[in-house]
Amino acid sequence: MGKKREDSFFSKNHRAQVTIFIIVAIVIVALGILIYLLYPKIESSLGGGEENPQTFMQNCLEENIAETVGILSSQGGSMNPENYFLYNNEKIEYLCYTNENYKTCIIQQPAIKKHIEKEIENAIKEESIVCFNDMKESYQNRGYEVQLSSGQTKVELLPKRIVTTFSSTLTLRKTNTERYEEFVIVLNNNLYELTSITESILDWEASYGDAETTTYMNYYHDLKVEKLKQTDGTKIYILTDRNSGNKFQFATRSVAWPAGY
Repeated sequence: MGKKREDSFFSKNHRAQVTIFIIVAIVIVALGILIYLLYPKIESSLGGGEENPQTFMQNCLEENIAETVGILSSQGGSMNPENYFLYNNEKIEYLCYTNENYKTCIIQQPAIKKHIEKEIENAIKEESIVCFNDMKESYQNRGYEVQLSSGQTKVELLPKRIVTTFSSTLTLRKTNTERYEEFVIVLNNNLYELTSITESILDWEASYGDAETTTYMNYYHDLKVEKLKQTDGTKIYILTDRNSGNKFQFATRSVAWPAGY
């Protein structure tokens, strides 16, 4: 009888130990999964997982460049339009204009792409200085010896993207020495394509006083072209990429008729 009780006791004890081992194993696996999921955040809080300088500048400036491009695209390519038509509370610059009736307009921005590139460059200047200073301070706080010299800024409208290049030099010294001589910020945007079509429309406006919008939509199936005529002879052109939603709008006044006709 005593033997059976002893065997029963050891059997229960063995099952209890197995249960404990299973629970411990489950806890260890769960902790392992949790650490794996949270590791990037833990590493970041401990100072690891540093962004490289190129990524730092891309993350710092991309939103500012995108906002700038959005404003320019809605205002005919200028941050502060001077000769404009007020439409839906937006100042839309005249890119081809005459104040006379019956006459064709004169193109106001012969090199619209170059004009927009310069407008972007000027608009992001202050924010780029802030980003470079923040990057320098960030690496100094991590124990790096930092040398930063500023260089020229170049903005380019290219097919399907806008590229901003800073010819600034950054040298980082800690255990090793790292040197960066260029920072390139890329924004996915088809403003290049939209301004190319704008130039074509402006040529028609300056030569003949009008442009046929359906021709462009028949050729570019992802493009929507709107021409909104105003009472004073002004026309608002709105070019929209149906896939991305990117748009560019501008005003013209060409071969306008007097009021009442």
